[in-house]
Amino acid sequence: MEEEKNCVEKRLTKEMDEILNKYPRQKDSLIAILNEIQEKYGYIPKQCQMEISNYLNMPMAEIYGVITFYSRFTTSPKGKYNIAVCLGTACFVKGSQSILDRLKERLQISGGETTKDGKFSIDEVRCVGACGLAPVFMVNDEVYGNATVKMVDEVLDKLEKVEM
Repeated sequence: MEEEKNCVEKRLTKEMDEILNKYPRQKDSLIAILNEIQEKYGYIPKQCQMEISNYLNMPMAEIYGVITFYSRFTTSPKGKYNIAVCLGTACFVKGSQSILDRLKERLQISGGETTKDGKFSIDEVRCVGACGLAPVFMVNDEVYGNATVKMVDEVLDKLEKVEM
């Protein structure tokens, strides 16, 4: 197990070197670096944050602050199907909390978590820019407007049948 961990860390370090060497060692490079890492891994692992910290000579806290400020970035792996429930005012008033509650009940996870099989994750977001369709939830990039609890169940039933 330890040998496997070392192998993964070495591969990650090599991949990070390839990414980092594309950018100047300036703080202005941070967002571009984070974008590339997010695209490559689907999240920004702690080891990557440490590598960035060393490369840009920036405190980890500053890097973490940027990651947590922008909703695009995440520090934990997302599921194959990342479900985002809008809790903005229009969606909330029209019942998005019941949609979120149903997802949590069905998937047995909370917002920000991923199912053990890696298939689903839930994010609670403030606005997806589709207020006219409220309430809204998204699965990856697909928007489900005028959503209902029944619709959530139908979508989950369909996705659960899809093989990983």
